[in-house]
Amino acid sequence: MAKGHRSQIKRERNEVKDTRPSAKLSYARVSVQKACFVLDAIRGKDIETALAIVTYNPRYASSLVKKLLESAIANAENNNGMKRENLYVAECYANKGPTMKRIQPRAQGRAYRIEKRMSHITIVLDEK
Repeated sequence: MAKGHRSQIKRERNEVKDTRPSAKLSYARVSVQKACFVLDAIRGKDIETALAIVTYNPRYASSLVKKLLESAIANAENNNGMKRENLYVAECYANKGPTMKRIQPRAQGRAYRIEKRMSHITIVLDEK
C-alpha cells in the first residue's frame, strides 16, 4: 500500500504530469490500423509539413487527424503560449476503442458478424 495521505499521493502524481500540449479524439469511427497509416506519416514532422501531409492524404482518417492536429496547435498557442513555427509532432498514436458488433444475414439462415471498430487518437506536440 502507498505511503502518505491521499492528497499527498495525488500531489506527487500531478508533479510528474506531462505539460506538453496535446489533443485527444475518443471513439473515432476508424480502426486503429487505418488511423496509424496517417499517424505514421506525420510523426516527428514540423506542424506545417504535417498539416500539408494530412490535407492532401486521400484517406478518411486524415480528415480526423487534421482537425485533431489543428486543435493541438491551438492548445499550444493559447494554453501554453508556444510559438507556432517552433512546434513539431512529438508523439501520435491510436489506441483501440470499443467494437460495435453487427449481424449480416447470409444464406440458409446463417449470420455473419461484422465488427465496426473504434479508436482513441492522441497527438502530442513539443517545441524544438
